[in-house]
Amino acid sequence: MNREGGMPDAMLTAAGGPASAGRCRTVADAAARRLRRRRRLQAAAFGVLRATAAANVAALVLVIAFILYHGAAVVGWEFLSRPPTHSMTRGGILPCIVGTLLLAVGAILTAFPVGLAAAVYLNEFARPGRFLRLVRLGISNLAGVPSVIFGLFGMAFFVIYLKFGVSLLSGALTLAAMSLPIIIGASEEALKAVPNQYREASLALGATRLQTVFRAVLPVALPGILTGGILGVSRAAGETAPIMFTAAVFYTPGLPASVFDELMALPYHIYVLATAGTEIAQTRPLQYGTALVLIALVLGLNLAAVLYRSHLRRRSA
Repeated sequence: MNREGGMPDAMLTAAGGPASAGRCRTVADAAARRLRRRRRLQAAAFGVLRATAAANVAALVLVIAFILYHGAAVVGWEFLSRPPTHSMTRGGILPCIVGTLLLAVGAILTAFPVGLAAAVYLNEFARPGRFLRLVRLGISNLAGVPSVIFGLFGMAFFVIYLKFGVSLLSGALTLAAMSLPIIIGASEEALKAVPNQYREASLALGATRLQTVFRAVLPVALPGILTGGILGVSRAAGETAPIMFTAAVFYTPGLPASVFDELMALPYHIYVLATAGTEIAQTRPLQYGTALVLIALVLGLNLAAVLYRSHLRRRSA
């Protein structure tokens, strides 16, 4: 016992006494300061991310508002339902709308099954190794190739070598080749996201690997695979350089009657009106109106694909 008859000395020593309590308070204060500093850093990082997202949204809204302000007055039934007239200074853009839709649909109908098949093979059947790594590296590099390179390839291979000429077929195949890397990459990532338990359970029940892929893996991965299709449609519908060498022409009043006919397209029409028209200043409202229609067309195609993807997700949930 201590002299005052209180707690034994051993118990005071075990409790640590005032010095130990002070050290505990010091450690707690340091931990609280570190926590406050981390929270401030986190708040600053989130603020930067919010500002970046807000800047992107503001830029998009600004561009759309600018085009809408200058082009909304031009868009009407006559503008959407008639071909260009008077050296493309009047009239509408019906051949351009139809040509863009045909090119986008043709490209996605060609690229989507090929890209999906390639992604299934690379993720489900290919043997891991150097060759597989090289193939994936090549696909990643192709996704960053400028579109004009694909246009020159399409002109050399489809237009000249295969003798398809400047036509809907050449343009759709060129856009399909350009969209393939995006579709393959997105589809492969969607397949990787499917848990291996699905494959193991299917194989344990006696299904073959092919049956497992088509009946257990693909239905689960399909919403993610459609993301690649959406990106492919968006890129195919808005490209100018590939189709100016392979499919689009300066002016044609009629609609294509076969896949070997040339056509007009919205991106190339905007380029022609802005750079090579006879009255560039006079056609300025037509340029903005055509750009507005192109944006609406791409957004409409994307919206339809997103709604279908959401429907698939709800059905598989």
